[in-house]
Amino acid sequence: MARVRRTKTVCTYCGVGCSFDIWSKGRTILKVEPSMEAPANQISTCVKGKFGWDFVNSPERLTQPLLRRDGRFVPVSWEEALAFTASRLRKLRAQYGPDAIGYISSSKCTNEENYLMQKFARAVMGTNNIDNCSRYCQTPATEGLRRTMGYGGDTGSIHDIAQADLVVVIGANPAESHPVLSTRIRRAHKLHGQKLLVADLRKHDLAARADLWLRPRPGTDLVWLCAVTRYLLEQGWVDERFLAERTTGLAELRASLAPYTLAYAEQVTGLSRRDLLRTAEMIHAAKRMCVLWAMGVTQHRGGSETSTAICNLLLVTGHVGRPGTGAYPLRGHNNVQGAGDMGCAPLYLPGYERVDDPAVRAKYERAWGVPLPENPGLDNHLMVEAIHAGKLKGLYIMGEEMALVDSNANHVQAAFRKLDLLIVQDVFFSKTAQFADVVLPACPSLEKDGTFTNTERRIQRLYKVFDPFGESRPDWQILCDLARQLGADWRYQHPSDIMAEIASLAELYRGVRYDRLEGYRSLQWPVAENGIDTPLLYTERFPFPDGRARLCPVTWQPPQAFAAEYDVHVNNGRMLEHFHEGNLTYRVPGIAAKVPQPYVEVSPELAAERGFADGAKVRLVSPFGEVELRATVTDRVQGNQVYLPMNTWRDHEAVNYLTSSECDEVTHTPAYKEVAVRLEVVEPSGPSPVVHGNFRLGHPHPQRGVEVERKWQRPDYRPLVDEPPQV
Repeated sequence: MARVRRTKTVCTYCGVGCSFDIWSKGRTILKVEPSMEAPANQISTCVKGKFGWDFVNSPERLTQPLLRRDGRFVPVSWEEALAFTASRLRKLRAQYGPDAIGYISSSKCTNEENYLMQKFARAVMGTNNIDNCSRYCQTPATEGLRRTMGYGGDTGSIHDIAQADLVVVIGANPAESHPVLSTRIRRAHKLHGQKLLVADLRKHDLAARADLWLRPRPGTDLVWLCAVTRYLLEQGWVDERFLAERTTGLAELRASLAPYTLAYAEQVTGLSRRDLLRTAEMIHAAKRMCVLWAMGVTQHRGGSETSTAICNLLLVTGHVGRPGTGAYPLRGHNNVQGAGDMGCAPLYLPGYERVDDPAVRAKYERAWGVPLPENPGLDNHLMVEAIHAGKLKGLYIMGEEMALVDSNANHVQAAFRKLDLLIVQDVFFSKTAQFADVVLPACPSLEKDGTFTNTERRIQRLYKVFDPFGESRPDWQILCDLARQLGADWRYQHPSDIMAEIASLAELYRGVRYDRLEGYRSLQWPVAENGIDTPLLYTERFPFPDGRARLCPVTWQPPQAFAAEYDVHVNNGRMLEHFHEGNLTYRVPGIAAKVPQPYVEVSPELAAERGFADGAKVRLVSPFGEVELRATVTDRVQGNQVYLPMNTWRDHEAVNYLTSSECDEVTHTPAYKEVAVRLEVVEPSGPSPVVHGNFRLGHPHPQRGVEVERKWQRPDYRPLVDEPPQV
């Protein structure tokens, strides 16, 4: 008889890193119970963390490896799938060289699994063509932090955000994307007099609560940030001692700010001089300031520059290295920080040590016993272009839905059709899996041990709640099995063995051990060998040779231009109840039945101008694709700006059929927020939208039923690929 068990885990959704106990009996989850011991969330959870776990028992789970044969997928044994995969990888490497294959790691997988994925690419297959989904969102923020302060992570903790006198939120919607963190801001604002300044296109929860809400034109945040920074310097409203003792580059920064007058900022951003001055006054009055930002900043062609401008503002005002201050790029996925920490990037080994540094490379060569490639590899944006150019022949994707999540989805899917080999390792048969030659069934977080690293650099353990579903396997075991097929002597018996190796090599993780992470204990990197961690960075020095931060001049990159017919700007982001594209949450019946299908928010003035009502069906057409959705008329958006959530269970409604291949010039992060469309009315009226919580969210979709036949087992199933690669 099954017994009731209580197991501690860490949430698999956003980057806040909530931890809690899962009470289970057999494979049934009885309740999710947060604890005051939980370092990031204490007794708080959001709707996804509390109720979003039924996907682990979904009948749509992958339970056996699949091989494509004659255009159809056939279940096979693990032995056959691994032998096939190893054989094809070996053949491609021999025929085209190691750099003809790319590897995509996962922000949903553990630190240990991400470490093995980059080690597989480098030590087993001989290439630095490794990346992860931080390229889609947070790499520009990491770049801005690394340029100016040294480390690519939040400078403090969620506790510091709650302690601040002023919180500035730019291009982020924590109430829906990071709900538990937003409760800390709302509580401090309401009960403790914290001031709140929000800069965003859309009237979301925090914007409605803010003491000052700035609504700049799309893509112009850098301009007002630089204008305010210049004004603060001119008024002497800066920390002169901090600038003199702890920074370099002030003269160069002053010179670079010359064009950014308040008048210029008014002209470019559409903000009033009054609001710009009030912004400067609020910053001047604050003894402790934190700045939070996310994809509204980073997903532009100038995302790295704007992130750098934020860091410059914090440095000139001295709001770094003290409690209640600092820079906080809000990581979107549960382990996107960890995937970067583990070296899942073409330029960096674990701990952000560069692959082109001979001393670093020599350290890893001694540990791994093989020579390593010295030239930086391709990131995921460049991999897609290399496929189209005929240079990349194979791709191994672990736990990422690239076919829908990458920008310009039609372009990406066309690339997948050209591959000689596509390996997909995932929990569900995703859109990406439809293009695969082999599909390997993996386990979600509740079915394995490991660690995640949250947005505040906090490393936490998760423990296995259930045995693997069907014949699925944890990602680390799949990677070990495949590496052995290819001749590597990988003998890890448990994720703790992998972490021990990580700690022996990556300086930031030097003192991380599983016994130091027991239960609800956690560590924030850098962690010294004796186990002492660093909740607050830069209290004494910055990790540059001279110990000083760098003030870096920046240049505004205007948003990409579109033809006049594309006169409606599309903003996009998350919905509280769903996560990202919805591969997990749309398989939770309790959430899927109550939360509406994709919709587009349209302003009352735009709806009136185009002659349609609430509930109308509209078509959005960009130069790259089109989608059709129901419209919700709301004052949360204004003028010719619309808002389209990225969550969808019907792939033809996905926002990335509208987005382009334009990207940040430094990091190649796609410019997801630079989208313009032509709006066409398909049906001028429709059913009345439902009201969900405090928001009107569109129209309910039918419950997706739990008795779902696996699509690849139907005799008439054909994957959505025009010309499947020959196997």
